[in-house]
Amino acid sequence: MAAVIPAVTKLSSRIIRVLGCNPGIMTLQGTNTYIVGTGKRRILIDTGDSDVPQYINHLKSVLKHEDIDLAHIFISHWHHDHFGGLLDVLDLRDKTKYAQVWKYPRTEGDDIPDGAPVEFLKDGQEFFVEGATLRVIHTPGHTTDHIVLHLVEENAVFSGDCILGEGTAVFEDLHDYMNSLQEISNIEPAVVYPGHGNVVHSPKDKIEFYIHHRNEREQQILNILINNRQKQFDEQELVRMIYKDTPQKLLKAAENNVNHHLIKLLKDNRVSQFNNLWQYNDSCKTI
Repeated sequence: MAAVIPAVTKLSSRIIRVLGCNPGIMTLQGTNTYIVGTGKRRILIDTGDSDVPQYINHLKSVLKHEDIDLAHIFISHWHHDHFGGLLDVLDLRDKTKYAQVWKYPRTEGDDIPDGAPVEFLKDGQEFFVEGATLRVIHTPGHTTDHIVLHLVEENAVFSGDCILGEGTAVFEDLHDYMNSLQEISNIEPAVVYPGHGNVVHSPKDKIEFYIHHRNEREQQILNILINNRQKQFDEQELVRMIYKDTPQKLLKAAENNVNHHLIKLLKDNRVSQFNNLWQYNDSCKTI
């Protein structure tokens, strides 16, 4: 069982974690939001979900107790449990009146809440507040607009939903996601502060596990198709054969992941698709 995450935790001299108080199947104990810096004007990373008064009260209390104003608010990606609480945070007007909101543009187009002063980020852009330098790294895969933030002073990465404190992440594009994991690995971070779950103190091991896990899943899918060359499968059949011990409530997410693996394999010319059914591509010589 994962260690319980308190509502508010001082993780280092320059990082305060405020739990989003929105527990769920996909959010674990809730969305982790982070206040970064050491001076009066600091940075908030992610804003939790909408209409969660408990989170807003905790955030307000920290800002007041520490005498903090927000200079910047960074959104790791467009999902509601990271972006949804933005207007509620901005309603803390005495603490957010100077705050600029930032996110990376989404390929599909962004639906920005009315009244939210959102500016778009660029890959490699850097931001400075007292005690903290944050570098933006575009890490698509989970979503097209996903970013992680590299805290230079601690060689730490705020990983959003690219790396979680427990379990594995879902993604929209597996090819991009694997590249993003490698991008984070290249930083060789000392610690990862995830969007959900506890702090990751051995990032190298975690990233290697993620890469191995995805490669293992791909091979499981291939093995079924190779051993049943004349048969065609849909995603649900493959999920039932591969995710035998997975709770029913998580099978839809598993089905989505299998679909993304199949699309990657289709691009690699390892499988063929016929009317939403999948089969091993016998013309491919690599097994």
